[in-house]
Amino acid sequence: MKKFALLIYIISIQSFGQIYVGASTPVYVKNQVLYVGQTINLAANSNLYLRNLSQLVQGTTGTSTNVGTGIISVYQEGSADNFDYNYWCSPVGVNVAATGNRNFGITLLNRPTTSTASTAATILPLASYDGIANPLSIASRWIYKLTNANSYSQWVQVGTTTTLAPGEGFTMKGTSGTDAVDPEGTGANNPGGTGAQRYDFRGKPNDGNITVTVGAGNASTLTGNPYPSALHLNAFLLDPLNSACTGIAYFWEQDKTTNSHLIKAYRGGYATYSPGSLGSNGIYVPATFNSYNGDGSLNTVGTSSGLMRQRKYSPIGQGFVIKGAANGTVTFRNSYRIFYKEGAGLSQFEKPAKDKTTAKTEATAKTEKAEESNDIPHIRINAIINNEFTRQLALAFLPEATDGVDRGLDAVSMDNFPSDTFFLMEGKNYIITGTNFDITKQIPLTVKAEASTTLKFYIPEVINFDPAQNIFIYDASDASYHNIKTGNYEVTIPAGVFPDRFKITFTNKTLGTDENAKSNFFIMQDNSSRLLKASNPDFILFKSFYLYDMVGKTVRYKENLGVEENYSFSTSGLSSGVYIATFITADNEKISQKVIISNAGN
Repeated sequence: MKKFALLIYIISIQSFGQIYVGASTPVYVKNQVLYVGQTINLAANSNLYLRNLSQLVQGTTGTSTNVGTGIISVYQEGSADNFDYNYWCSPVGVNVAATGNRNFGITLLNRPTTSTASTAATILPLASYDGIANPLSIASRWIYKLTNANSYSQWVQVGTTTTLAPGEGFTMKGTSGTDAVDPEGTGANNPGGTGAQRYDFRGKPNDGNITVTVGAGNASTLTGNPYPSALHLNAFLLDPLNSACTGIAYFWEQDKTTNSHLIKAYRGGYATYSPGSLGSNGIYVPATFNSYNGDGSLNTVGTSSGLMRQRKYSPIGQGFVIKGAANGTVTFRNSYRIFYKEGAGLSQFEKPAKDKTTAKTEATAKTEKAEESNDIPHIRINAIINNEFTRQLALAFLPEATDGVDRGLDAVSMDNFPSDTFFLMEGKNYIITGTNFDITKQIPLTVKAEASTTLKFYIPEVINFDPAQNIFIYDASDASYHNIKTGNYEVTIPAGVFPDRFKITFTNKTLGTDENAKSNFFIMQDNSSRLLKASNPDFILFKSFYLYDMVGKTVRYKENLGVEENYSFSTSGLSSGVYIATFITADNEKISQKVIISNAGN
C-alpha cells in the first residue's frame, strides 16, 4: 500500500525540493516532467521509471548530490542499423552508493520487455561485427570516444569497459533484425530495416555541473546531452563561461543505404549547427556525404545528405562534436536543462522525424508555434561541384554580427575537400558566417579546385529575410553579375584557389556614379500630396536619404534605400519652409537639392 500511495503522489505533484525513494519501491512518471530542486536519493532496488517522453529536471547549482544504489530508467531509440553509427551521450552512470555522477559503459543498456521490465543487453566480443535487435546484442567493437583530436587516429576504442566519464560521448552501431515490443503503447517499435532500436538506460541519473575538456586549434571532442532531460543547446554553446569552445555543434550523418563495415565503403559527414543567439532556432547546414580510405582520410565526395533537423533542444542521449577555441574546459549545468519533448518541433534525435508526441494542450501548441517562428534571417547558398556533390553554405544577417569571426555564429567546416567553396576567414574555411546586412556589401566566396571544375551556384532557400531582395554572384574575371535567387550561375574554373574572384552581392550595379547619372537624378516636392519625390532613371544605388531643415537638423531619415526607379517620402507634419534633401550613394557621394515645403494648416 505504501508503494501505491507514493506512485500516485509522484504522478499528481511534479515538483519537489528533494526525493527519497524507499528500498524496493517503484515510481512511475508518465508523459510529464519531474522537477527536483536538490537531491535524489534512490535506496537499494528502487526504480524511477520515466515513460512516454517523461523527463527528470534538477535544480542543483553545483556538483551532483544524487545518492543511492537505486536506478532511473529512461528510453531512447537509435536510427542506425548494424552497419551505421549513432553518436550518443549517456544520461546515467553506474548506480553506486557514493554521492555524485559516475562513469558509464554499454553494460548499463537494456532491452525493454514491458513498461517496467527490461533484459540486460548481451555485449558481443570485439571480434563480432553485427548487433542484433532481439535479443538485444550490442557489438562492442564499434564503441569509441574522441577527446581533443586533430586526426582520425585519435579515436579511442572503449569496447566493453565502463570508462566513459559523465559528458563523454561515444559511437555505437545499431542492430539488425526486428523487435516488436511496444512497452509504452505508442505504436512505435523496431519493425526491421529502420535501426529504430529502443535502448533502456538504467543507472544513477546524471545531475549538476559536468565538465568536459577541450583543446585549442579547433580540436574535436565528442560530447552530448548528459542529462535525463532535454538540453537547451544554445544556452550551453553560447554561455560566456564556455568560451573555450567555438560555440558550434557538429552532428554525424550517414548514408544508411550503404551496408558495409569497411571504412572505404562508408558514406557520411558532419552537419553543422550554429546557435546564433540564445532565443533563436539556430542555423543547420546538412552534411555532405563523403567516403573514406582505410586510414580515415578522404577518398571521394558525394551528395549532400539534404537532411534538415532541429537542434535547439538536444533530446536525451544525443551526442555531438564540439571544437576547442582554447585549451580548457566547458561545463554542462542544470540551468541549461529544460522540459521539451522530443519531436515537438525543435528537438530531434539523429533520425527521421517520427511522431512520438502525445496530444498537445492549446497553450503548448501556441508556445511551440511561437518558438518555431524565431528563425535567424539567412540565405542558403548551394554550389553543385562537377555534378557530383552539393556544398551548402549559409549567410546570416544579424545587427550585432561583425565581418570577422563571431563565436557561436560563424562555423568552421569539418571537411577538407580537394574541390570546395567556403567563406575564408582568419585562414580557416567557414560554411556558416554572419554579417550586419548592408545592400552595398560584397562578401567574398572562396573557391578551390583540384583540377578543371564546373560549379553551379543557386539559392535554394531564403529564411526570414526580405523576399524581394535580389542576390547575385559577382565574377571578377569578367566583372559580371548573375542573379542566383531567380536562376543559377554555372562556370568552369581551372585548378587553383580563388579567394577574390567570386563575391555575394545584393545589387548588380558597379560602385561609382558618373556625372551623367547624377544629372539625370531628379528631386521635387509635391505639396499637393505632401510627398518628396525622386526619379532615378539610371538606377543609382543609394545607401540613405536625409532631409535637413535650414539650421541643419535632420527631420527625415531612411537607410538601405537600394536601387529603385522612384522614391517618395512623406513630408506631412513638417513646418512650411525651405529644406535640403540629400541622397547618399553606395560610394558615399552626395546628391543634394533645396526643396520648398508648403503644408497648409501647419
